[in-house]
Order: sequence, then structure tokens, then C-alpha cells
Amino acid sequence: MNKAQAGVHTPLIRAANLHKSFFKGKKEIKVLRGVDLTIRRGEMVAITGSSGAGKSTLLHILGTLEPPTSGRVYFGEDQKNLFDLSERGLSEFRNGSLGFIFQFHYLLPEFSALENVMMPALIAGYSRSAATQKAQELLEFVGLKHRLEHRPSELSGGEQQRVSIARAVILRPQLILADELTGNLDSVNRNLIIELLAKLNQATGVSILLATHDLEVAHTMHRVLPMRDGAFVDGKGIS
Repeated sequence: MNKAQAGVHTPLIRAANLHKSFFKGKKEIKVLRGVDLTIRRGEMVAITGSSGAGKSTLLHILGTLEPPTSGRVYFGEDQKNLFDLSERGLSEFRNGSLGFIFQFHYLLPEFSALENVMMPALIAGYSRSAATQKAQELLEFVGLKHRLEHRPSELSGGEQQRVSIARAVILRPQLILADELTGNLDSVNRNLIIELLAKLNQATGVSILLATHDLEVAHTMHRVLPMRDGAFVDGKGIS
């Protein structure tokens, strides 16, 4: 992979006055309370906070997995409002621009590491040979060249997470959204994963936004944004 020139002064994704509420019976539960956030191209940003602070909900909205109750999310050079897109448009946007990494890797158990990484490329219309070559390159990049044919049950937790990272970036996303990706890992594997994210950022210029309880992980990012009760502490989310 060639090193990309990251335009760190250019906004990639911007959230404006995001609110999100859920209802339990007639009771409104406010999860996000007017969140503003800008992530620039090439930035690595961590959102910290306790369970229930709103971190995961914010990532889900930024990833267009669920809509906000109110507010807007702008993306790309033209800063279009993502929630003006149709369902098909949102699906195409997610597939083409975003990579998702979760605490639970969601690898397909019946397929090998290579096949799991290939899957998004095959769905996107790549030929099998092109998808295979790209997946092999990425698995080598994440240090798993020797594990291509192993199924998830034959891999350690750290190896499974590295496969999920390779899968997340095979279509060259502009933004990786990671939710507690090191939550189930020991300190050795946690450090390997964080080093790998930094390596990806430096090699490709991909922006990274991760939610984490782990302050040591958070402070390896360029910026740390503490969140509490559905809002950033002191209103910070833009710099």
C-alpha cells in the first residue's frame, strides 16, 4: 500500500446538533443532546466515556446505521447531508466510504480468514482473483500471512480482530469507525491492534474514529473527546 497524503485540514465528516432519543413506553430517554463533531481527513480521534454516555449511538449515527432524532451529518468534499440519501444511497455510501470494526468481530465461522476478508470485495463486484490478491496483501499487512486458510475458531482473539480490520479496509474506506475494538483483548494484543491502526493511518491516510473505555488506547489517537450524558465534556468536538 502506498502512503497517502492526508489532507488534515479538510473536514471529512461533520455532525451538527445531533439529538437522539429512544422511548420506553411513554418515557423519552435522551441519548445524544446536541452533539457537534468534526473529523478531518487523516485524523485519528477517540471518544471516551462510561457506558451509557452515548459513544456507540454516536458512531452508529455517523455510520448511518441509524438516523438521528434531529440534526445533520455531512460528509466528503461536497459536505452533503447523508440523511438526505435514499436507503440505497446510504447502503452504497457505507460500502464505499466506511469501514466498521466492533468489539465482537462478526467473522463468518464457516469461512477462512482469507474468505472473510475477500467477502466485501466480492459483494462489491471484484473478480475472485482480484479479491483474493487484495485480501492476501491485507492479511500480510496485518501480520497474518501464515493464517490465510484458518477459520475463526482456529485463531486467537487478537488474530480474529486483525482479520476484521483487514476486512474493514479492503474497499479502501475514507473513515474507519471502531467501537471498543480492544475491549476483549489482553494488553499485548491491544497494543498490536493500536499499532496496526496507526500503521494503516500512516500508510493510507484513512481517518479513524474510535469509541473506547480505555484511556491508554484513547491517548494513542491525535485527539481525545470525553463524553458524558450524551454530550462532549465542555462542548468539545471541534478543533
